[in-house]
Amino acid sequence: MMTIHATEGRTAALPDTPFVVGPAAPTYARVQQFYAYQTALLDELRVREFAATFTEDGVLTSAPTARPARGRAAIAAALGAAHERRFGTEPVRRRHWQNALRVEELPDGSLRASYCTLVTVIRPWNPVADLGSSAAVEDVLVVDGGELRVRARRITPDHLSF
Repeated sequence: MMTIHATEGRTAALPDTPFVVGPAAPTYARVQQFYAYQTALLDELRVREFAATFTEDGVLTSAPTARPARGRAAIAAALGAAHERRFGTEPVRRRHWQNALRVEELPDGSLRASYCTLVTVIRPWNPVADLGSSAAVEDVLVVDGGELRVRARRITPDHLSF
């Protein structure tokens, strides 16, 4: 298992809080680098390249009630359409801020990763960013062609998680 629990000999605000040690650390760092690359593509609205970070048959479920986008073409189309619905031709820059990454190695060699995300939206006429959505993201990552790729992503917006 990727995440190791330990409490002996340390004081922590949360007992049994997972942390990464030993050989798991390079995998954790690889996942962080993958998300940094993937998030930059999303922030730049490079939807085809972003979709290429999924497996050919990858699935993106953007909300519990949303119909999943299956395959790279559908993922790219869904992202482009969502941006168009929300912003039209309005000039905006979005930033996806991620935190609390947890990574767990699964018996089949895939990885389960989860993190929290917050989106900010900035417009050229306003130096103060607007807060956008806040969500929990859960991924299954696999190595495909030597690269990490998302096989399945489920996004649960916080307002729908109650």
